[in-house]
Amino acid sequence: MASPEPLSSRSDAQLLLSALAGEESAFLLLYERLSGRIFRYAFYMTNSRSSAEEVTQEVFIALLRQGRNYRAERGDVAAFAFGIARNCVRQMERRERPHQLIAGTQARATLSSTLTSGSESLPGQMIRNELVSRVQAAVASLPDHYRQAVVLCDLCELSYADAATRLDCAVGTIRSRLNRAHSLLAQKLEPLRTPQRGVAAAGPEGCVI
Repeated sequence: MASPEPLSSRSDAQLLLSALAGEESAFLLLYERLSGRIFRYAFYMTNSRSSAEEVTQEVFIALLRQGRNYRAERGDVAAFAFGIARNCVRQMERRERPHQLIAGTQARATLSSTLTSGSESLPGQMIRNELVSRVQAAVASLPDHYRQAVVLCDLCELSYADAATRLDCAVGTIRSRLNRAHSLLAQKLEPLRTPQRGVAAAGPEGCVI
């Protein structure tokens, strides 16, 4: 008699089906696989840890309620979950003030390290932690289609292809939106790149490069 397939070897789609059938361990593993990026997306879109936690919880409740609507030909389970998260964020933005600046040194450090990592990071690398709130405000002020691209590719570190799947558009559209968003951010952040009067301009300690 063949031994049961290990839980860890199951695909996300298989885990979802098992979770819908009442297998709690499958649901927990699916949560472990997907919750991190859902939380990060919600956090960077709402600038609120509590809102991100609420969105993440709502997504997994919705997966149990709506999971049978999932169709593999339309994308993977992660894309299906992201669609739910995107709707949750939109509903939240309609009922609450659009954006809140990130508070706390831990959130600032997380955003700072993300912004300055990768080969396609945002303009103005080497951003100092005390300036991160202004950077976040600049990201938050972008039109939604540009902000979505920045959050997914620059902050959540999705590939262009994955971001295109999540936003239901072409990869070329993602590239175009990112280029425009980076240009807008460079303009908005230009004052941060200029040394203030009386501050030494030599080296990264005196200015933002």
